[in-house]
Amino acid sequence: MIDVIVVGGGPTGLMLACELRLHDVHVVVLEKLTEPTPQSRGQGLHARGVEMMDQRGLLDRFAAVSKKFQVGGLFGGIMKPWPDRLDTAHPYGLAHPQPVTERLLNERALELGAEIRRGCEVAGLSQDEDGVSVELADGTRLRSRYLAGCDGGRSLVRKQLGVAFNGEAATVETLLGQMELTEDPETIAAVTAEVHRTQLRFGAAAEANGVYRVVVPADGVAEDRASEPTLEEFKRQMRATAGTDFGAHSPRWLSRFGDATRQAEQYRVGRVLLAGDAAHIHPPTGGQGLNLGVQDAFNLGWKLAATVRGWAPEGLLDTYHTERHPVGAAVLNNTRAQITLLGAEPGPTALRELFSKLMDFEEVNRYITGMITAVDVRYDFGEGHDLLGRRMRDVPLKRGRLYELMHDGRGLLLDGTGRLSVEGWADRVDHVVDVSEDLDVPAVLLRPDGHVAWVGEDQAELLEGLRRWFGDAG
Repeated sequence: MIDVIVVGGGPTGLMLACELRLHDVHVVVLEKLTEPTPQSRGQGLHARGVEMMDQRGLLDRFAAVSKKFQVGGLFGGIMKPWPDRLDTAHPYGLAHPQPVTERLLNERALELGAEIRRGCEVAGLSQDEDGVSVELADGTRLRSRYLAGCDGGRSLVRKQLGVAFNGEAATVETLLGQMELTEDPETIAAVTAEVHRTQLRFGAAAEANGVYRVVVPADGVAEDRASEPTLEEFKRQMRATAGTDFGAHSPRWLSRFGDATRQAEQYRVGRVLLAGDAAHIHPPTGGQGLNLGVQDAFNLGWKLAATVRGWAPEGLLDTYHTERHPVGAAVLNNTRAQITLLGAEPGPTALRELFSKLMDFEEVNRYITGMITAVDVRYDFGEGHDLLGRRMRDVPLKRGRLYELMHDGRGLLLDGTGRLSVEGWADRVDHVVDVSEDLDVPAVLLRPDGHVAWVGEDQAELLEGLRRWFGDAG
């Protein structure tokens, strides 16, 4: 029997596979596409995504093929300078096409021993108290202990579970594609800048080898949302919006997206879990979608692995829903607000001008940037120190830095006292005796996802934290 089947080989599914393999979980990824898609909706990693790659030793790989950006806010088309004192040692994002993210995570998953099967479309599934049965489109049947649906906004896994996908249907639609433009670059840039003053859903950004990434409002919402737009539809809408189609030709890929905003009512049903777009869809404003899915996987991976390996405390897997559902709901709400700000009508235009002035205040800019980049996410672990429930930023230690110690995906006790012990949990938690001038607490216990599970110096209280998050002593 397979330990975990992951349905969907996009960034969320591949990140989850990597996390599971760190704990020697037998994982099989089922991806219906025979080849990686060239489409690029996600355009890189925000600060929290950068942190996660650093925590797993992958940051150098991503940095080598990315461009850093330090645009604060990035909210509703409003861009401001990066705010000071953001709570991260990585105050930047990494811009690169989504296929790059998928390629790097795919390579890492294979290195760790994940099995990735392409051309495998799931046709149905059922579960019982012992596992999950999966039927593929070719009639093949598989069996696993758990299954994770990372199969996108039209998730078959979610539909098979009968989980409600509450929210609003699309009211506006946008065309997105990659194509060549024959008009000279200076004219393209000038026209784009002029149109973008009033229509923020239009753009033509130059990429490599004369290819442009073009975005333009659609003429209404398509009846068949899964259908690809035609080049002629693109050119017609470009002429309607900008007065020219720039001589568009030779499309690489064409797609459409709407402002539908929906969230799965439950992220877990028995032995089946939902992550990424299968759990939530929203407009791409703020560039949060890919990042949100990868963060889901980062939260779920170690908990699912602990359950499979048999050391998870009671209820640990349920905390995936209780922690990530509110985060997803918050992202949906901020994208709803951004869609309003993107409107070309007088009301949204006036609101955007006001909001832009508000974001000139440092505290407002920092709040918005922390929200969009997810560095301000705090899970509810109950009352306690202000660090409790927050992810710990990378801090320098006397012998290196914190994130260098987290590559294996284990828990970590950073002990500045030298008097504490993780005896009985050493197979799950590393004990590092070291200090940091950037950390003014005696010791912190970190979960594998980097969130602070305990703060203090009392051994008895530490034991309670260890049992709560890492189960009984071995």
